[in-house]
Amino acid sequence: MTDLLKAVVLGIIQGLTEFLPISSSAHLRIFPELFGWGDPGAAFTAVIQIGTELAVLIYFRKDIWRIGNAWVRSLFRAEHRGTLDARMGWYVIIGSLPIVVLGVLLKDVIERDFRNLWIVGCTLIVLGIVLGIADRVGRTDRTIKKITLKDAVLMGVAQAMALIPGVSRSGATISMGRLLGFDREAATRFAFLLAIPAVVGAGIFELKDIPNGHNDFGWGPTIVGTVVSFVVGYAAIAWLLRYVSTRSYTPFVVYRILLGAGVLILLGVGVLNP
Repeated sequence: MTDLLKAVVLGIIQGLTEFLPISSSAHLRIFPELFGWGDPGAAFTAVIQIGTELAVLIYFRKDIWRIGNAWVRSLFRAEHRGTLDARMGWYVIIGSLPIVVLGVLLKDVIERDFRNLWIVGCTLIVLGIVLGIADRVGRTDRTIKKITLKDAVLMGVAQAMALIPGVSRSGATISMGRLLGFDREAATRFAFLLAIPAVVGAGIFELKDIPNGHNDFGWGPTIVGTVVSFVVGYAAIAWLLRYVSTRSYTPFVVYRILLGAGVLILLGVGVLNP
């Protein structure tokens, strides 16, 4: 299969899995290995995530514009500083700091050690169980309007765990949000907003590695994969927000556990290379 077709397949996988709490980075590590393509590399994975984050920017463009506008106004006019949108701007910025700091400090470890499939399989299972517990025991009496700085920091720390493939950025953030008592839609919506600075920043940071770094694809296939991930990701956002408004995360929990167990079994029998 040509690199372009591989990039299309990986773009579809990225778009389908980025916003679902099942870990897109795990899928981009597992399925290329199953197909015999090898690891596409951390650089490719980070860059095509820009496509899905562009989908977030467009889907939530009104919210982002309102929050950004209120935040900028709050810098110069005191009467705007207590509004929800102005506070939300600060919450997204502050909540993004843990993953940014740890991402820079642990870059080499992330690209070399964390991509081991033994780790990916285990984290899929463990964080799947955490998501299931959080969704079951978490209260649902808090909406996005009740978010505080403490909530943003805790969800930001949870998001930083997604530097390990298999954790899931949205899954970790949503789990923390549910444990803090937010309803499913509020936890999911904030997880999407919180991911924007981290994912876009990581993608831009990794651009330099596309031509010759740890990346099996050049610019052409990487751009194709990014475009495909945008189109598929946009559809996935709309579907997930409708889904979580009336249903639980149980199907995702079951899927994570089954996939993680399958990866560990295939590693054990030698079908997959860690």
